[in-house]
Amino acid sequence: MKPYLNHKSFLIGLTGLLMVLPGLTNAEDYYRKTLGYRVEPLPSDPPQYARTLNRTQLEQFRDVDWLDVGLDFRTRYEYRENDYRSTPTGSTSSTDYRPDPDNLWLLRTRAYLSIHDILDPLRFAVEMEDARSYNGLYVRNESDVNEFDLIQGYAELYFKDLLGHNRPLSIRAGRQHLELLDRRLIGNNEFRNTTNNFEGFRVQLGKKQNDWHLDAFAFQPVERLKYDFDRPDEDTWIYGGVLSWRRWSDIITIQPYFIGRKVNGDPFNKVNKTPVTDQDIYAPGVRVYGFIPNTGFDFDSDINKQFGRRGVVRDGRQVMEQHDALAYALELGCTLDHEWKPRFSVFYGYGTGDKNGKDNINNRFDSFYGFNQPWSRNDYFSWDNIITPKARVEFTPYKNLRIDAGYNAFLLQSETDGFRRANLRDRDGKSGSFIGHEFDIRIRHHLNPYVDWSLSYARFEPGSFTRSFNDTKDGPFTDRASNFFYFEVALNAVALVTTK
Repeated sequence: MKPYLNHKSFLIGLTGLLMVLPGLTNAEDYYRKTLGYRVEPLPSDPPQYARTLNRTQLEQFRDVDWLDVGLDFRTRYEYRENDYRSTPTGSTSSTDYRPDPDNLWLLRTRAYLSIHDILDPLRFAVEMEDARSYNGLYVRNESDVNEFDLIQGYAELYFKDLLGHNRPLSIRAGRQHLELLDRRLIGNNEFRNTTNNFEGFRVQLGKKQNDWHLDAFAFQPVERLKYDFDRPDEDTWIYGGVLSWRRWSDIITIQPYFIGRKVNGDPFNKVNKTPVTDQDIYAPGVRVYGFIPNTGFDFDSDINKQFGRRGVVRDGRQVMEQHDALAYALELGCTLDHEWKPRFSVFYGYGTGDKNGKDNINNRFDSFYGFNQPWSRNDYFSWDNIITPKARVEFTPYKNLRIDAGYNAFLLQSETDGFRRANLRDRDGKSGSFIGHEFDIRIRHHLNPYVDWSLSYARFEPGSFTRSFNDTKDGPFTDRASNFFYFEVALNAVALVTTK
């Protein structure tokens, strides 16, 4: 429990420091959403499918403004051909990959209930999820299956005006999910069938509508178990805070932040399927996004420097390596003055990989619990050992109908590190750096207050690095393109009041 005591002291100290910040009585709404591609955090309190009862189309509950409810069902059909992601142990495939076309049905049901205001300062929230998959050729995994489990269940002390008018103090304890910054380090992974969540403590000074807002946390990540009740990873703590400064949010929002991970591992514990080594990773960073007035241009940038130590097993014992990594991402967009609202954007992402597997220094960037869809529609990449330039276009040809398409190229930052999601690595660095390129297109339609549907197609063409493994036992099909198509329908049982 020592890590928890350290994190608690960190939160108390940070809270005391920011109690004296200026501007405590300003109640304006300073929050501005980023226009960056798939990096706007989704709401979690309540989640986007939940509604306060007095804001629904249920006339009999017009006076109930203290209860949020939600019921959501999503089904998705996926067709994947030559899937480069490694299969879990137990696959019916004869290789470590998924060369055979897979026709998978994913089903997810969520229910949410929260009580607020009426018992203040005490508040509660509960959210259940049932995630299942059918018809797949390969073994079911924790990304697709998490049958009937609790993804949120917390109590909260909420002091509405403690820090000034409409500037609250919130203290939460229990199981929670959240999305921070641009979702690349902490995200729900909303596209995936199951959800990232955590158990622990979260303290917020202010809220996102204020000109400044501190979100601090100390969590144990929750281990998803396909058919049993999920449990926290008691060997791991993730902790940190995000300070959002929005005083000039019509132009710029500034978010300095810190994330740390502490793992008390035991690599020789035979109960664990994979060795768990010690870790002390520290990851300070800053995100800046905003708009250039009267031009139609927007920007979103994030840079993170990591240092610390992490263990590796060598010659039957654990050795602590130095951790030294860097990552940054930059997107620049332009929205034209046209009825279709077209937005064109360019992006450049960079995350270091390990330079030398024998030098006792690990350079591979740790993407923590990030959302992979901003990197790849195929879900092949995350923010580690990557260099990726991208170009995208997004537009709305009709009301409630949105279309986006993009082209991405992917290269290894370190040629001696690997393409991790495909488990391909040339330690000698003789296979080059070009992993491949991807084209994708997506259509989304808000049919009515109860129904949304979307469909998408993505094609990944392997590059010289990936193709070089084709004649080896590790990847007999790595010269083939990968195709991914899906059709998704989401049903929301509780609709908002229709406004005219």
